[in-house]
Amino acid sequence: MECCYASSSSSSSAILNFQGVSSSVDRRFCRSNLRPGVLSTPLSKPFLQLNDRFNPLAYPRSPSSSPLRSYKGAIVAEAGKQGWDLGRFLKTLYFFNGPPNPAKLVEFVIEKLSSPSPSEPAKAMNRPGIVLVAGATGGVGRRVVNILRKKGIPVRVLVRNEEKARRMLGPDVDLIVGDITKASTLMPEYFKGVKKVINAVSVIVGPKEGDTPDRAKYSQGIKFFEPEIKGDSPEMVEYIGMKNLINAVKENVGLRSGKLVYGFEDNSYKELAWGALDDVVMGGVSESSFHIDPTGGENSGPTGIFRGVVSTANNGGFTSIRTKNFSVAEDLSTYDGFELRLKGDGRRYKLVVRTSRDWDTVGYTTGFDTIEGWQSLMFSKFEYDGKLNPTFVEGPFQLPLSSIRTYIKDPITPRFVHVGSAGVTRPERPGLDLSKQPPAVRLNKELGRILTFKLKGEDVIRESGIPYTIVRPCALTEEPAGANLIFDQGDNITGKISREEVALICVAALESPYARDKTFEVKSVIPFSETYTVDPENPPPEKDYDVYFKNLKDGITGKEILEQSPVPV
Repeated sequence: MECCYASSSSSSSAILNFQGVSSSVDRRFCRSNLRPGVLSTPLSKPFLQLNDRFNPLAYPRSPSSSPLRSYKGAIVAEAGKQGWDLGRFLKTLYFFNGPPNPAKLVEFVIEKLSSPSPSEPAKAMNRPGIVLVAGATGGVGRRVVNILRKKGIPVRVLVRNEEKARRMLGPDVDLIVGDITKASTLMPEYFKGVKKVINAVSVIVGPKEGDTPDRAKYSQGIKFFEPEIKGDSPEMVEYIGMKNLINAVKENVGLRSGKLVYGFEDNSYKELAWGALDDVVMGGVSESSFHIDPTGGENSGPTGIFRGVVSTANNGGFTSIRTKNFSVAEDLSTYDGFELRLKGDGRRYKLVVRTSRDWDTVGYTTGFDTIEGWQSLMFSKFEYDGKLNPTFVEGPFQLPLSSIRTYIKDPITPRFVHVGSAGVTRPERPGLDLSKQPPAVRLNKELGRILTFKLKGEDVIRESGIPYTIVRPCALTEEPAGANLIFDQGDNITGKISREEVALICVAALESPYARDKTFEVKSVIPFSETYTVDPENPPPEKDYDVYFKNLKDGITGKEILEQSPVPV
């Protein structure tokens, strides 16, 4: 079963805590399902004290699930008072806190005396949403920056020339200096807070005879001059540079399939240090453990096993496992929840997620029912709000847990929008009349195989796992936006389109689930022989680009013809 829980909205060290017992079904718990609570000290009851209430859990209940019901009456220990295991209590403390250290104790006391009380309301989880614009001083890039600013969207620009960028975009622009052809210049701290990317970087093509300082000839289009590559080669910019950029932003923008936090997946194992945290810390006798079973998972694969015996003796009643503090903080803020694959047994469990290294800190908590088959780990007679667990049963339990991963909730929108070029599949296309194609197609070899490497860069995006949109404009012009458009797929059309229009399309794609994982070409209906103008007193209406995005199909790139041909790309 799959269960999802809200991820931390910061990069602080996460701590996962499971209590409970299990069945095979799929569950998802989204960010809004978590209840923030303040964890009490190990010797207090109930285990969690609620200080704020979120909306109830909202997920479809299986007919086989145990129904929630009110429960009245005391839970009486079957064996009455039992001996307390001091050794196991000390072992628990040692596992999570290490050997006793007087200096750490003094430091802890001072910190608690000087820090705000944990009874203060939990801060709301929020996620910064910076859009990174790469190639922000280019014809399309600078227009993208202006559009995002007008919409009030936080923008950060990646440029090579700081002086030029500040002169063009303003002295207060949020700016990082880096070169995508040099991976060492793309420092991880540059991309903190970035959640989406619009990439308008392109190899520089200019007239052999030179250009004006403001690149007037270039702005007219390659159709009007004899071109050559200026600066870095197409391979370095369009292919190597794309790999460097994707690697630099991947952790920040997130993957379509989520990020594995713990577990077994595709013959790999992501390990976490789990330890038992049972009611022995409050005088109880319940006991649990966590170990790896190499054949206990689905299809006889490996899985983790949370098992033990829960007892209400000595006024106890819970078992749990908890991870140690992560040695390296996990920034999961780009995701919407945790997704667990585990095998349920019909009982109710709780998951607690903490975003601080402190022991006595805010914990985001959710409870969930399981059914028999494959479905975190906390089995307690107490609910998140201190009420009794309606499915609580004393005795042994076992819960196989194969993986914990993050997820992005539907509808998923693009996280990486790339401005490519129409024609990238045409230089090697069999039977194509090159005389009728744009100059870049005819001169692909002379221009360092510019289109070939643009296509290879596209493939890097498509294979990255990041939700994407690839926009392939036809010949770019300095005309205003507003003309009627033609969207197409398969890399067949020719024509022209305004740089301003392309910028608007890129920004719109960021928020459209219809544009996700689509590759398309676009041009205006205005032929080259006509110049498109706009009357400032009567401007054209703003477009709803979803009208175009909705008609796009998955998996169409124009490579389909090439893959049927023996000619390699």
